[in-house]
Amino acid sequence: MGITLPIALFFGVLQGASELFPVSSLGHAVVVPPLLGIGVRESDPDFLPFLVLLHIGTATALIVLYWRQWVRIVVGFVRSVITGRVSGGDERLAWLLLVGTIPAGIVGFIFQTPLQANFGNPRLAAALLIVNGGILLGAELLRRRAERRAGIARRDPTLEAGRFRTIEEMGFGRAALVGACQVLALFPGISRSGSTMAGGLIGGLRHEEAVRFSFLLATPIILAAGLLEVPSLAGSANLGPMLVGGVAAGLTAYASARFLVRYFRVGRLDPYAYYCAALGVVGLVFLR
Repeated sequence: MGITLPIALFFGVLQGASELFPVSSLGHAVVVPPLLGIGVRESDPDFLPFLVLLHIGTATALIVLYWRQWVRIVVGFVRSVITGRVSGGDERLAWLLLVGTIPAGIVGFIFQTPLQANFGNPRLAAALLIVNGGILLGAELLRRRAERRAGIARRDPTLEAGRFRTIEEMGFGRAALVGACQVLALFPGISRSGSTMAGGLIGGLRHEEAVRFSFLLATPIILAAGLLEVPSLAGSANLGPMLVGGVAAGLTAYASARFLVRYFRVGRLDPYAYYCAALGVVGLVFLR
């Protein structure tokens, strides 16, 4: 079955929700449709370009959400290049994002073809969803140990803010570490936002700062990967429904991002870890 309008809308909403939630949009795109009996072939020539188009919708939603900050980041980057100095928070954040983008960009470019070969393997994606749950739980465990060692009770946000750094206070080595976590998301079932949030927590960020850095870090690489695939959409008979799906992904992603920014002021990654593990087990049991 081709990409019809109902299927495009389904995938758009699924992508928009699962890309920013730490549950792996690619894993969901590969595992959920066969579980629900939705007849889309991952081997279809339009499938991968369609997923990429959905990612463009997601990146656009993040740009809209953070557009004021992105303006400051771009201005800060240009100013630092001209002056040869990094003297302000916006300038520093621009370079932190650049450093954090490099690892996944290099790996994705070099190994694009073998990595894409995994996209049509639902059982692999299901297994990696379980791994993703383990990553999220592990990050929370390490974070709680760090809190205990520092003598910080989570119910005292003043103490927590005094101990854990903001993005702008990160070192470039830690930014590279968080960016390297994005490499894991090149495999279906490992969440980009989840892995970078986990890296941020391990690196000493609070949940709220970890999600902000995750969303800012994801924007350029998602957008760049999407734009590279745009030429492959030309001439597709399903372009109309695919574009509608992209809009649905953008709208859903925007609502998801707004929710998550509020949620992680007090919430943790644990619920998403259990969800990923459960979905992965269901996928391994029922998919062949």
